[in-house]
Order: sequence, then structure tokens, then C-alpha cells
Amino acid sequence: MPFDPEHLEHAFAFDPQTVAHLRSAWADLMVAVVWNDLKSGTIGAVPKLRKRILELGENLRSVVSDRRWIPHERERVKGAMAASLNLRSSLQQVDRAAKLLTEGQDFPRFESDYLAFRQRLLVFIETHEQRWGDLLEALYTDTDDRDED
Repeated sequence: MPFDPEHLEHAFAFDPQTVAHLRSAWADLMVAVVWNDLKSGTIGAVPKLRKRILELGENLRSVVSDRRWIPHERERVKGAMAASLNLRSSLQQVDRAAKLLTEGQDFPRFESDYLAFRQRLLVFIETHEQRWGDLLEALYTDTDDRDED
């Protein structure tokens, strides 16, 4: 049974303001790790963090990408879920890298900005994962109901 078109549309309806805010906040973090005074007692920690934040942005972009070109709705949802899992993994990598930062004139602001971004990103991820999970669950529930008939 195909997805309810309205539910499918709703599951992929990314709030433009939230996406714009996440994109802007991510860009600010990227600028901060390249240009601001951030330091660590661990050699290579800041360049590693730069790489991880770049990957985080790439994975965020992947999640919000238009998937209407994928003809099978189930594959569209599964692809979005996979992209979201990659985003979560990327966020964990940034968390680990960010913990190595310990000082620098701009460290307190970076830490505050990162934690605010992280919180907003997690709410965004959880909202859409729940929607996609509900869609997939409905597919299997409908199949199970028909099997019992």
C-alpha cells in the first residue's frame, strides 16, 4: 500500500526558517573554527574540528535535499532516514572534536554557539525522524492488518 500523499508531504516539509537558521548557525561555526581564536592542548584538534564541522554541514544538506526524484516512496523515506543517521553520527564526531578545545579568546562564545546549534539541530532531527518512522510503521501496520484478513 502506498503512503498517504498528505503524510508523505508533511514528513518532508522542512520549515524554511528552521533550515535557514541551522544553515546560518552552521556557517557561523565554520567561520569560527577557521578564523577565531580557539585553542587546544592537543595537536591537530582545531583542524580536525574544522573537518568535522564541514562534514556536519554536508550531512545536514543531505538531509534537507529534495528527494522527490526518487520514484519509490519507501526508498525516499529510507534514504532520508539514512541521511539523518549520518547527520547524527557526524554530530557525535563534532562533539568529540569540540571537547578537545579548551581555551582561546573566542572559546566561550564558540562553546555557547555550538551548544545552541546542537540543541536546535537535535530537535530538527528528532522531529523528522519521528515523521519518517511513523510513515514506515504505518506501511508495515497496514500490511499486517491485511495479512490477518
